[in-house]
Amino acid sequence: MVRISFLFILILGSQIALSQNDEIQYDSVLAKSLGADDRGMKSYIFAILKTGGANIEDKAVLDSLFKGHFKNINSLADSGYLVVAGPYGKNELGYRGLFILNTDSKEQAIQWIERDPTVRAKYFEVEYIPWYGTAALNAVNPIHKKISKKKFE
Repeated sequence: MVRISFLFILILGSQIALSQNDEIQYDSVLAKSLGADDRGMKSYIFAILKTGGANIEDKAVLDSLFKGHFKNINSLADSGYLVVAGPYGKNELGYRGLFILNTDSKEQAIQWIERDPTVRAKYFEVEYIPWYGTAALNAVNPIHKKISKKKFE
């Protein structure tokens, strides 16, 4: 136990020492363009898509719903409202996907997500959670456009 405590203190001490040697490389123009506060952070809303109550088995209906789902995702991303999105792997929580939305307003997030036909059809239900994280996430979509050969459709 003493060894583990000593190791923990050693690691923590080295991390503190390393962090004190870091130079701040503040770029006020970049920070402003990403909506960063003084810590380089900002508020977002997580929208967690969960399996909804609708049991839709008709493939044509599902295809249509998902076509609209991806259209909404692309529209939100192109407008800068959607920072990151993606599906979860299979899990026991019924979680299907995650959106990180570029707003601190739950009401605004609901308006954006309610455009999604999979949500309107109750195929997905949504939980909204405020989150405070790095403003650098706002740089993801422009980079993603440069590394993607195809859009989700």
